[in-house]
Amino acid sequence: MPALPNLILIGPMGAGKSTIGRLLAAELSRRFYDSDHQIQDRCGADIPWIFDVEGEAGFRDRETQMIGELSALGSVVIATGGGAVLREENRRLLRDSGSVIYLYTTVEQQLRRTAKDRNRPLLQRDDKAQVLEQMFGQRDPLYRATADIVVRTDRRGPRAVVNEIVRRIERLIDPLHCKA
Repeated sequence: MPALPNLILIGPMGAGKSTIGRLLAAELSRRFYDSDHQIQDRCGADIPWIFDVEGEAGFRDRETQMIGELSALGSVVIATGGGAVLREENRRLLRDSGSVIYLYTTVEQQLRRTAKDRNRPLLQRDDKAQVLEQMFGQRDPLYRATADIVVRTDRRGPRAVVNEIVRRIERLIDPLHCKA
Protein backbone atom coordinates (compact mmCIF):
# COMPACT_ATOMS: atom_id res chain seq x y z
CA MET A 1 0.00 0.00 0.00
CA PRO A 2 1.33 3.51 -0.75
CA ALA A 3 2.23 5.80 2.14
CA LEU A 4 -0.83 7.08 3.94
CA PRO A 5 -1.46 10.77 4.52
CA ASN A 6 -2.43 12.07 7.93
CA LEU A 7 -5.58 10.36 9.17
CA ILE A 8 -7.85 12.79 10.96
CA LEU A 9 -10.78 11.68 13.10
CA ILE A 10 -13.73 14.02 13.50
CA GLY A 11 -17.10 13.50 15.12
CA PRO A 12 -19.11 14.26 18.22
CA MET A 13 -18.02 13.75 21.79
CA GLY A 14 -18.43 10.12 22.74
CA ALA A 15 -17.90 8.81 19.21
CA GLY A 16 -14.63 7.16 20.24
CA LYS A 17 -12.13 9.43 18.48
CA SER A 18 -9.42 9.14 21.14
CA THR A 19 -9.77 5.39 21.71
CA ILE A 20 -10.04 4.56 18.02
CA GLY A 21 -7.27 7.02 17.17
CA ARG A 22 -4.81 5.36 19.55
CA LEU A 23 -5.66 1.90 18.20
CA LEU A 24 -5.50 3.08 14.58
CA ALA A 25 -2.11 4.71 15.13
CA ALA A 26 -0.77 1.54 16.75
CA GLU A 27 -2.15 -0.59 13.91
CA LEU A 28 -0.41 1.59 11.32
CA SER A 29 2.75 2.30 13.37
CA ARG A 30 1.99 6.01 13.43
CA ARG A 31 2.18 8.69 16.09
CA PHE A 32 -1.16 9.69 17.63
CA TYR A 33 -2.20 13.17 18.69
CA ASP A 34 -5.42 14.21 20.38
CA SER A 35 -5.89 17.94 19.77
CA ASP A 36 -7.76 18.46 23.06
CA HIS A 37 -5.02 16.71 25.04
CA GLN A 38 -2.36 18.71 23.23
CA ILE A 39 -4.15 21.95 24.16
CA GLN A 40 -4.38 20.85 27.80
CA ASP A 41 -0.70 19.88 27.89
CA ARG A 42 0.37 23.19 26.39
CA CYS A 43 -1.85 25.27 28.69
CA GLY A 44 -1.25 23.25 31.82
CA ALA A 45 -5.00 23.37 32.40
CA ASP A 46 -7.99 21.21 31.58
CA ILE A 47 -10.59 22.17 29.01
CA PRO A 48 -13.33 23.12 31.53
CA TRP A 49 -10.89 25.60 33.11
CA ILE A 50 -10.00 27.08 29.69
CA PHE A 51 -13.73 27.44 28.94
CA ASP A 52 -14.30 29.12 32.32
CA VAL A 53 -11.44 31.59 31.92
CA GLU A 54 -11.41 32.25 28.17
CA GLY A 55 -14.90 31.22 27.13
CA GLU A 56 -15.69 28.97 24.20
CA ALA A 57 -14.26 31.52 21.72
CA GLY A 58 -10.90 31.51 23.52
CA PHE A 59 -10.82 27.72 23.50
CA ARG A 60 -11.74 27.65 19.78
CA ASP A 61 -8.83 30.03 19.05
CA ARG A 62 -6.46 27.63 20.80
CA GLU A 63 -8.04 24.71 18.95
CA THR A 64 -7.50 26.36 15.55
CA GLN A 65 -3.85 27.02 16.38
CA MET A 66 -3.35 23.40 17.52
CA ILE A 67 -5.09 21.96 14.45
CA GLY A 68 -2.78 24.05 12.28
CA GLU A 69 0.28 22.68 14.06
CA LEU A 70 -0.87 19.06 14.05
CA SER A 71 -2.03 19.25 10.44
CA ALA A 72 1.48 20.28 9.39
CA LEU A 73 2.89 17.00 10.71
CA GLY A 74 3.21 14.06 8.36
CA SER A 75 1.93 10.51 8.58
CA VAL A 76 0.15 10.87 11.93
CA VAL A 77 -3.29 10.07 13.31
CA ILE A 78 -5.11 13.07 14.79
CA ALA A 79 -8.27 13.05 16.90
CA THR A 80 -10.01 16.42 17.00
CA GLY A 81 -12.44 17.83 19.49
CA GLY A 82 -16.12 17.53 18.62
CA GLY A 83 -16.47 21.23 17.82
CA ALA A 84 -13.39 21.53 15.62
CA VAL A 85 -15.55 21.61 12.48
CA LEU A 86 -17.39 24.73 13.60
CA ARG A 87 -14.78 26.97 12.00
CA GLU A 88 -14.31 26.99 8.24
CA GLU A 89 -10.57 27.51 8.75
CA ASN A 90 -10.38 24.24 10.69
CA ARG A 91 -12.41 22.35 8.10
CA ARG A 92 -10.07 23.59 5.36
CA LEU A 93 -6.96 22.68 7.37
CA LEU A 94 -8.30 19.20 8.04
CA ARG A 95 -9.33 18.53 4.43
CA ASP A 96 -6.03 19.87 3.06
CA SER A 97 -3.77 17.86 5.38
CA GLY A 98 -5.01 14.30 5.12
CA SER A 99 -7.88 11.87 4.92
CA VAL A 100 -10.72 12.90 7.20
CA ILE A 101 -12.80 10.19 8.87
CA TYR A 102 -16.14 11.06 10.48
CA LEU A 103 -16.85 8.72 13.37
CA TYR A 104 -20.63 8.80 13.41
CA THR A 105 -22.62 7.82 16.47
CA THR A 106 -26.14 8.40 17.71
CA VAL A 107 -27.11 10.88 20.41
CA GLU A 108 -28.28 7.96 22.55
CA GLN A 109 -24.82 6.39 22.35
CA GLN A 110 -23.21 9.74 23.16
CA LEU A 111 -25.37 10.02 26.27
CA ARG A 112 -24.27 6.57 27.44
CA ARG A 113 -20.59 7.22 26.76
CA THR A 114 -20.47 10.68 28.34
CA ALA A 115 -22.83 10.13 31.29
CA LYS A 116 -20.16 10.36 33.99
CA ASP A 117 -17.60 12.51 32.17
CA ARG A 118 -17.01 15.84 33.95
CA ASN A 119 -14.40 17.05 31.44
CA ARG A 120 -16.96 18.18 28.84
CA PRO A 121 -17.95 21.76 29.62
CA LEU A 122 -20.79 21.90 27.09
CA LEU A 123 -22.51 19.00 28.88
CA GLN A 124 -22.41 20.32 32.43
CA ARG A 125 -26.16 20.91 32.35
CA ASP A 126 -29.31 19.00 33.26
CA ASP A 127 -30.62 18.87 29.66
CA LYS A 128 -27.76 16.84 28.17
CA ALA A 129 -29.92 15.06 25.59
CA GLN A 130 -31.27 18.35 24.29
CA VAL A 131 -27.77 19.85 24.11
CA LEU A 132 -26.46 16.82 22.21
CA GLU A 133 -29.43 16.86 19.81
CA GLN A 134 -28.86 20.54 19.09
CA MET A 135 -25.11 20.03 18.55
CA PHE A 136 -25.83 17.04 16.28
CA GLY A 137 -28.21 19.10 14.16
CA GLN A 138 -25.60 21.83 13.74
CA ARG A 139 -22.48 19.70 13.39
CA ASP A 140 -23.51 16.57 11.47
CA PRO A 141 -23.72 18.42 8.13
CA LEU A 142 -20.28 19.96 8.80
CA TYR A 143 -18.76 16.57 9.68
CA ARG A 144 -20.20 15.06 6.50
CA ALA A 145 -19.03 17.95 4.30
CA THR A 146 -15.50 17.69 5.73
CA ALA A 147 -15.10 13.90 5.73
CA ASP A 148 -13.71 11.64 3.07
CA ILE A 149 -15.17 8.61 4.88
CA VAL A 150 -18.04 8.15 7.34
CA VAL A 151 -17.75 5.21 9.77
CA ARG A 152 -20.48 4.30 12.24
CA THR A 153 -19.17 3.56 15.75
CA ASP A 154 -22.23 2.86 17.88
CA ARG A 155 -22.77 -0.73 19.03
CA ARG A 156 -19.37 -1.74 17.64
CA GLY A 157 -16.09 -2.47 19.34
CA PRO A 158 -13.16 -0.15 18.71
CA ARG A 159 -11.13 -2.91 17.00
CA ALA A 160 -13.92 -3.52 14.44
CA VAL A 161 -14.06 0.21 13.71
CA VAL A 162 -10.27 0.37 13.25
CA ASN A 163 -10.36 -2.60 10.87
CA GLU A 164 -13.07 -0.93 8.79
CA ILE A 165 -11.13 2.35 8.67
CA VAL A 166 -7.97 0.57 7.49
CA ARG A 167 -9.89 -1.24 4.73
CA ARG A 168 -11.63 1.91 3.59
CA ILE A 169 -8.49 4.04 3.67
CA GLU A 170 -6.67 1.44 1.58
CA ARG A 171 -9.45 1.70 -1.03
CA LEU A 172 -9.41 5.50 -0.87
CA ILE A 173 -5.63 5.73 -1.28
CA ASP A 174 -5.11 2.99 -3.83
CA PRO A 175 -8.46 1.87 -5.30
CA LEU A 176 -6.88 -0.05 -8.19
CA HIS A 177 -4.59 -2.23 -6.11
CA CYS A 178 -6.51 -3.07 -2.97
CA LYS A 179 -8.29 -6.33 -2.31
CA ALA A 180 -12.07 -6.24 -2.57
